[in-house]
Amino acid sequence: MSDKPEKLITDGGLRLDGRRADEIRPMKIEIGVLSRADGSCYLEWGRNKILVGVFGPREAHPRRSQRADSAVVRYRYNMASFSVEDRARPGPSRRSIEISKVSREAFEPVIMAELFPKTAIDIFVEVLQADAGTRTAAINASSIALADAGIPMKGLITSCAFGKVDGQIVLDLNKDEDNYGEADFPVAMTQDGEITLVQMDGHLTPEEIKKGIELVKKGCKEILEIQQAVLRKKFETPVEDTAEEAAGTEKEGEKEEAVPAPEDAPEAVEVEEAFEETEEFGAEASEEPSAADVLSSEVIPDFEEELDEEIEEDFEAEEEEDLEEDFEAEEEEAEFEVESEEDLEEDLEELEEEEFEEEALEEEAEFESSFEGTPELKEFEEIAARLEKEAVSIEAEEEIGLG
Repeated sequence: MSDKPEKLITDGGLRLDGRRADEIRPMKIEIGVLSRADGSCYLEWGRNKILVGVFGPREAHPRRSQRADSAVVRYRYNMASFSVEDRARPGPSRRSIEISKVSREAFEPVIMAELFPKTAIDIFVEVLQADAGTRTAAINASSIALADAGIPMKGLITSCAFGKVDGQIVLDLNKDEDNYGEADFPVAMTQDGEITLVQMDGHLTPEEIKKGIELVKKGCKEILEIQQAVLRKKFETPVEDTAEEAAGTEKEGEKEEAVPAPEDAPEAVEVEEAFEETEEFGAEASEEPSAADVLSSEVIPDFEEELDEEIEEDFEAEEEEDLEEDFEAEEEEAEFEVESEEDLEEDLEELEEEEFEEEALEEEAEFESSFEGTPELKEFEEIAARLEKEAVSIEAEEEIGLG
């Protein structure tokens, strides 16, 4: 971390990078930088460099994550280990998990997930270089990548942050302002002005928040214009330009047919020489690769390979989870069948016991009824009555003797 500057805002009201309080950093956006993704975007905002890939709608794994009425939106925010001054620990952190969650929730109001039930829309964000405001930059890049993938949305999402620096409310904090400022307040909103994300780090008064929200609306409006211009450049072809190009092609064809130029004409020789000089100059200029060339030749292929490996690993893990779920379900079904058989056997045994008891009672009743009215039964009853009288008399004599 660099040493803290004495002042973050000069006496003239300018910030250390030359911006005024209500200005955002320069933004550059490129679409379709990942060949294997359904939609992708590379965004530079100040010194932030963000790469986003969108995959889907596609089958959701594991199957238990599917929704019967809509698609599942999954958002993964990750900072590359080389994106900050101190090498970051690879893998997800509490901060990246929290940013992934709130960013996904910021997109849920606009993505028309109900059109794709039982599917998944995966958004992968890789921060290649961090310079404050990476979550807002990632949201802006993700919005473009979703549009590039053709995901139906009610509108684009734009995001920007304001903060408090040297007692003043400023828009779009840079790294020094984020490190040494007094507050940070990221916001995301739809193009209609509906706020979908609000977070705050620090302390602000209601008046300061109100002023900051107005600055954020201004910043998001500028970002929306940049997003729309980039998408329009890729997907729109003006009809007037097409007609003019067609007309120009026809005129050139007529001129070529009417006035054929000889190959040995001095003008043709001069044109060829000029063209050769232009090619030589272009070859010399192309020897020095641009930032975009370096990105497309070095960074993006590595990211695509890592992304493919990660997706393949996730898919294999999800398949294993599905197999385990199927195996567990089969085990539960087998256990249920065994339990059902045991319950059935117990029920049969109880029924048999009940039937046996009923039969015994019936036999006993039949046996007793067979003696009714017979001399043997009368004799037995007389003997029983006589024995009962004798027992009573014995008890009476014992009581008298005791008395």
